[in-house]
Amino acid sequence: MVYEAMLLFGVLFIATWLFSTLLQQRHALYMRSALQDWLFVVLGVYFVWFWTHGGQTLAMKTWRIRIVDKHGAPLSWARALLRYLLVWLWFLPGLALARYLEVQGWLLVLIPTLNFILWTAAVYLQAERQFPHDWISGTRLIDVAPPQKKEATPTTDQA
Repeated sequence: MVYEAMLLFGVLFIATWLFSTLLQQRHALYMRSALQDWLFVVLGVYFVWFWTHGGQTLAMKTWRIRIVDKHGAPLSWARALLRYLLVWLWFLPGLALARYLEVQGWLLVLIPTLNFILWTAAVYLQAERQFPHDWISGTRLIDVAPPQKKEATPTTDQA
């Protein structure tokens, strides 16, 4: 996740620069909601594109992980989009609850953190230990590391 975040920093930086330049945004709060919507769409295009074209984002290629459907086939656009939307459940319910309750201070961190912990603990609800966004969307991560080569055993000529 950290490596993916580093790569996404560049994608979001360019997307924000384009938004600000093309729409003449002069203040950070000006059109803030539109910018957030734009970045949500940019992230969606990034993930859905990579997941449907080879099943790997740039970070997933580095770690040799591929996403496929439950039968091992490449993802369709609909399945990839569903997974993208479900992934937001790691964060959005906790953030929405904190905003609804108008919490401040340490509760503003605690509530989203509890959301994150509960989402993580949900892997124990399913036999294959997948996160909810994977088992609901019918996807799974597979290891695409090349098979280990067996070392050749030296042979000795006995003459």
